[in-house]
Amino acid sequence: MSDYAIHVEHLTRKFGDFTAVNAIDFSVETGEVFGFLGPNGSGKTTTIRMLLGLLKPTDGTAHVLGTDIRHATRQFLAQVGYMSQKFSLYSDLTVANNLRFFGRSYGLYGQRLQQRMEFVIELAGLGDFRHTPIHELSGGWLQRLALGAAIIHEPKLIFLDEPTAGVDPVSRRDFWELLYTLSQSGTTILVTTHYMDEAEHCERVGFIYNGDMIAVGTPSEIIEQVVPGQVIEVHPPDALAAQQKLTSAMRSGELAAHGVNLFGAAVHVLTTDVASTQAYLREVYGATYQSMPTLEDAFIALVQQADHANGGSPVPA
Repeated sequence: MSDYAIHVEHLTRKFGDFTAVNAIDFSVETGEVFGFLGPNGSGKTTTIRMLLGLLKPTDGTAHVLGTDIRHATRQFLAQVGYMSQKFSLYSDLTVANNLRFFGRSYGLYGQRLQQRMEFVIELAGLGDFRHTPIHELSGGWLQRLALGAAIIHEPKLIFLDEPTAGVDPVSRRDFWELLYTLSQSGTTILVTTHYMDEAEHCERVGFIYNGDMIAVGTPSEIIEQVVPGQVIEVHPPDALAAQQKLTSAMRSGELAAHGVNLFGAAVHVLTTDVASTQAYLREVYGATYQSMPTLEDAFIALVQQADHANGGSPVPA
């Protein structure tokens, strides 16, 4: 396990009769950016709380930075950083005073604290806001500050729980540039998200759904394994009606496809027989658009497979 910052085997957490995390297995290599993906309520935050030693597993094991999480110590916690969904900042303090508070909480004082504060302020581009009360900052700058507070003690591993939820696309992009900078310096990052476009920039990802880990691998590996072929997109007047009609045609064999999913006002048809599928769709809906499958296509396909295996009806999207 020496090559892994995180190594999980059969990790389980139950709350009474409810299983929030069900015997999951995965590993995160040292220095890797690992995306932990799943819809709200799928078990992501519960898993992070166990990996931080804040919540005892019901069963299974996990080692984080070589430490068995069942025996986590203050020395272990000093090696990890955590950024929660709701930024744990103090709105009546300035940017500098927030960083000073968090630095002292991690045992930093004097010159070392000042050095780390200056590093974080420069990394996050917060120099112009050093003395600004943070209630005056926008969501994107708060996000940068929250990341800075999580890394001020120079942790080896950072847990980021939905760090870009509720911020604009430009701020999301800038935030990910900060993560790449940290990763290049050797910091291991586990980030939870439900933005599939972000997840495609991770080195590897794990999909968790209803407490089950349903896929682990690089984005390209998962896409190739789960969604062979290509995507044909159509924009019908009524996307839901079109999705239902095309699903029936697929099941009857009239449409040569292996998946039909809603994507907003569009419908994605997954197929390895591009020519006949395009001909069918053009006859019914006119213009079509061809593209390669995305991680979102793969995730929807995996969710449908999981629902079908558990006796439920596949969700449309």
